[in-house]
Amino acid sequence: MPNTVLADDTALLMIDIQNDFCPGGALAVADGDAIVPLVNRLQPLFSTCLLTQDWHPDDHSSFAANHDGAEPFQMRDMPYGPQVMWPTHCVQGSQGAAFHADLETDRADLIVRKGFRSQIDSYSAFFENDRKTPTGLAGYLRERGIGTLALVGLATDYCVYYSAIDARALGFDVTLIADACRAIDLDGSLATAMDDMREKGVSLSDSNALL
Repeated sequence: MPNTVLADDTALLMIDIQNDFCPGGALAVADGDAIVPLVNRLQPLFSTCLLTQDWHPDDHSSFAANHDGAEPFQMRDMPYGPQVMWPTHCVQGSQGAAFHADLETDRADLIVRKGFRSQIDSYSAFFENDRKTPTGLAGYLRERGIGTLALVGLATDYCVYYSAIDARALGFDVTLIADACRAIDLDGSLATAMDDMREKGVSLSDSNALL
């Protein structure tokens, strides 16, 4: 296989492939670790590979444990809008926040850490959950001359979904490599996310189209 078979303006964005989102983790996505070998196979096809990493302080406002009477997966109204109360996960410096041990990370040019502000969550690789505070990733991509993104990772219906629709809104061409993602599917969230991605112009593909 050639070292790079896709255009230089195309990047692979690998979303939150971390221990806490894999089986045995604090917010495990079913079968989440199954994508790791596939993501590793995809990386050599791209001249640019990027990683995102959920990176929360332990007092993060999205953690149910930090609110009296809150239970995991309940909804709460926050100053920036509705917020799922999550189990404590991906705490900065913890083993749960580390990338899955089998994930190849050496090809990554950049790691975008998100969710590090205690008062606001951050699903998207591009914006905090207020939908306006940028992470800086869009500027990085534009300065690198990257206009097309392929997305893989965890979870399809949350961080992958928000990253995909934000990338489209910012003018990037986006393809979701669906078999290299896994979903939480909380109360039908997967179907809703997939429909919205299609409507917003995210292309859906699978690894066979590339490999």
